[in-house]
Amino acid sequence: MKQLREVGQAEKIVFPLMVLILCILLLPPATPLIGMLMLGNLMKESGVVDRLSDTAQNALINIITILLGLAVGSKLAADEFLNLQTLGILLLGLVAFSIGTLTGILMARLMNLVSKDPINPLIGSAGVSAVPMAARVANRVGQEANPHNVLIMHAMGPNVAGVIGSAVAAGVLLALVGG
Repeated sequence: MKQLREVGQAEKIVFPLMVLILCILLLPPATPLIGMLMLGNLMKESGVVDRLSDTAQNALINIITILLGLAVGSKLAADEFLNLQTLGILLLGLVAFSIGTLTGILMARLMNLVSKDPINPLIGSAGVSAVPMAARVANRVGQEANPHNVLIMHAMGPNVAGVIGSAVAAGVLLALVGG
């Protein structure tokens, strides 16, 4: 695939601000989730709060992950987890993940029919919001076919778009269910 263009510093700073403004105007219920995602991007790209950005990317996320895992795990009993309803939810998640991956590949192939620059269909498979695993898998599969094929940066675009879409969907769902 063709090398991506260099993204300027101004674009990196304006992007989270524009996404947040659009979210406030179009999807106010999703603003808290999108706002926190965009705050992290802004902290990283601005270069002004390097220590906060480094803490958020490393120590803080690890601490929160451990505490969340402990909190959820402490409430989880085997008889409540290993039942048909839970297994059904896991199966639905697997089906949704598979459909998302398949439709991403099919959409990339459709784009290749109308685009002058071909797109590797593996990039479409990274559109699910499993960051960065989906992009890594797309990159690894691409390199198995051609060792000089580096798709990681190309695949991160739809990967992050999947995260933003999931956050918007979660915000709307919270607004509808949470009152």
